[in-house]
Amino acid sequence: MITLQAQPTPFSFDPAHTALVMIDMQRDFIEPGGFGATLGNDVSLLAPVVPAAAALIAWCRAHGVLVIHTQECHAPDLSDCPPAKRLRGKPSLRIGDPGSMGRILIKGEPGAGFVPELLPQTGDVVIAKPGKGAFYGTPLAQELQSRGITHLIFGGVTTEVCVQTTMREANDRGYECLIIEEATGSYFPEFKASALAMIRAQGGIVGWTASLGDVRSAG
Repeated sequence: MITLQAQPTPFSFDPAHTALVMIDMQRDFIEPGGFGATLGNDVSLLAPVVPAAAALIAWCRAHGVLVIHTQECHAPDLSDCPPAKRLRGKPSLRIGDPGSMGRILIKGEPGAGFVPELLPQTGDVVIAKPGKGAFYGTPLAQELQSRGITHLIFGGVTTEVCVQTTMREANDRGYECLIIEEATGSYFPEFKASALAMIRAQGGIVGWTASLGDVRSAG
């Protein structure tokens, strides 16, 4: 067992029954010219998440924790993209439109791929997802159950949307969840702070939060 100092209380887990779920660390969200930028966001705010996520992934691999990468993307014919999602907001480019890194958020296009520093390795699990939560329309639940996973560690982007949504889905399914603060990010720092506060409120109503330093101090 490993125990991390965390909020609101220490978080203990067995690495053999734990998975890291790294949410949507994709070029379309993190790099200039991707979907995040077309929405009018300052993508440079997510740059510090990349080295922190890489450090967290490395720590998990070294301690025998399964690494799962989620990837928000859609079929080329957009059959799995509801019109309400595609038409939401006023981006300069919409899902499926041609962009500087191929068609926006389309499976197999460069922009939908992972940032180079966080490419999946042999033994990792990749979950393509059509929605914000990683359990909706994906085999994630079966992958976790087949491996006897009971605890989940989270990182990725954005904190208040896809990461928090997946944590809440996992919490409803009985998983004990921990999010690592530096390994997650938002285009809106105040939204990240609020999401972390919501997660650990009321005795950890959704889960626990911890720093990367807390992870490293655990061994």
